Amino acid sequence: MEKHSPIIKYACINQKNKLMKLFAIALLSLLMMACKTPPTDSQKQTSPSTSFDTTPRLIKNYFGDCKKLRQAAKSMDSTLLNEMELDKTLANKAIKAFTDYAYYCQGDSLSPIFLVKTAQIAKAINNIPQAKIVLERCIENYPQFENRAAAIFLLAQLYDENNFMNNEMEAKRLYQQIMDEYPKSDWSESAKGAIHFIGKSDEQIAKELLKKKK
Repeated sequence: MEKHSPIIKYACINQKNKLMKLFAIALLSLLMMACKTPPTDSQKQTSPSTSFDTTPRLIKNYFGDCKKLRQAAKSMDSTLLNEMELDKTLANKAIKAFTDYAYYCQGDSLSPIFLVKTAQIAKAINNIPQAKIVLERCIENYPQFENRAAAIFLLAQLYDENNFMNNEMEAKRLYQQIMDEYPKSDWSESAKGAIHFIGKSDEQIAKELLKKKK
């Protein structure tokens, strides 16, 4: 089976996520996120893309089409990995390439991986609705995806953050889902720590972490 890393290095980690990293080492290791400047209040969220390449294709050309779309997605992924900063125009091109592939070639083993990549890019450019759409698609359509718990955790973080969707109840539900469905995984421990921090300020979290270090 072809191996292809489900990670990108350009997603943004805000202050609260930095404080939570003791409880989410597995997530940081999996996604290999590098810190970039978080979006400012003046940046507006772009509209999510719920469509994909609608070029008419014959069923007999499906495998050939998927091969081309997969290569285009992987090529764009490589381009982004070589970028020092995530350009918004390039990010949107990547989102289109990734969703064209993942939506059309739903049965391909790399499709859920590129949905997670799409979410990371969307989050990095403050397109939270787009990130939510692709993560929900990944979680619902790929119940056997080996990194499904990671996708749930990323979705929970969108709800958990004040500057994103700011819905603590939904975040808690998703963290609990990880604990219920993947009780023996590292994600369960990360979710348990994240639930503990829900509703607390960065200052409160920092104090608790400092106490644990003593």
